[in-house]
Amino acid sequence: MDVILLERIAKLGQMGETVKVRDGYARNFLLPQGKALRANEANKKRFEAERATLEARNLERKSEAQKVAEALEGKSFIVVRAAGETGQLYGSVAARDVVDVLIANGFNVGRNQVDLNNPIKEIGLHKVTLHLHAEVELEVELNVARSAEEAERQAKGESLTSADAIYGVDEDALRPEDFFDPDADRDEDEA
Repeated sequence: MDVILLERIAKLGQMGETVKVRDGYARNFLLPQGKALRANEANKKRFEAERATLEARNLERKSEAQKVAEALEGKSFIVVRAAGETGQLYGSVAARDVVDVLIANGFNVGRNQVDLNNPIKEIGLHKVTLHLHAEVELEVELNVARSAEEAERQAKGESLTSADAIYGVDEDALRPEDFFDPDADRDEDEA
């Protein structure tokens, strides 16, 4: 199906372009969301008549997204979750959780603006991409920890999942020779 885009859509095209998309994508997403019109003569004339207002609205949305991006730039957010000794979370941190944390800190971001391909399943510092507008994208840092104190230690660069942090043992001091004697098997065979 051919459609006229009413706004810039990533990997599809710019505002005003006529592009060919799958029928289901057009019927289920682009047309109901008001992101496109069917490409026919009446809609082409309608688009040209409304082009100035659409461009003004797009610029307004982009400037709002820029303001939010400037406020979010370089921010780190703490997410406290229950986790095991190895740092594996008992649950996960999904896009919905990221949105809840951002809203709690005063930022209005929708779930569809969070680009989280896979849920976060372990403690640590994680980068999450936010698409605030088709032309405005940024990364924020999520500090996933078992407590606020652990989050502070983690932010300073301390590892909470290493053997030293868990068992009080220096990982560099552990060598395979300490646990396994390669000559032990030969002595028994020779005897």
